[in-house]
Amino acid sequence: MTTYNRQDSVYLQAKKEGLRSRAAIKLRELDAKFHVFRRGQRVLDLGSWPGGWLQIAAQRVGPRGRVVGIDLQPVEALPAGNVQIFTGDAGDPLMQEKLREALGEAPDLLLSDMAPKLSGVKAADRARHMALAELAVGVSREFLAPQGKLVLKLFSAIESEMTFELKKTFKDVAKYRPQSTRKGSSEIYAIAGRCRD
Repeated sequence: MTTYNRQDSVYLQAKKEGLRSRAAIKLRELDAKFHVFRRGQRVLDLGSWPGGWLQIAAQRVGPRGRVVGIDLQPVEALPAGNVQIFTGDAGDPLMQEKLREALGEAPDLLLSDMAPKLSGVKAADRARHMALAELAVGVSREFLAPQGKLVLKLFSAIESEMTFELKKTFKDVAKYRPQSTRKGSSEIYAIAGRCRD
């Protein structure tokens, strides 16, 4: 049985570049394929810890853009002046108001790399994955600009059901597994755009 080597080539590349997570490399891959970022965008990042996606988003939107992140875990501040980070629950209506205020306008892009702490009990872990994915889709319905996009991490256990849900909310839905995803991982990313009325 092969063990997961956390310090593989992608991890080492991220560390060399000063990125906070290997996930930052995945987001760059997703952007290269789907062009989710543009200069001056407003971006909301759910599940921001440790901050790798915030780093990429801040670079891509530039100083005229705005990036707002939230996580249950405190995220160390970034030097970029276009980033604001909150500690809290993205499903909490009071936190959602704070996020709206920080964004100023409806975001053009919603990112969610959220994943629950796993218990090892398949049914419980699937339910937790599902709850986080549904939260991200619910926030996208409330927050996103009409032509906005959602980048959402899924796992194979919920992929089929969540793809169906996404197609009810968005006109365009694609899925992609970045090459930098570690071997053995069941994660895949959904890229959805243009909210239905």
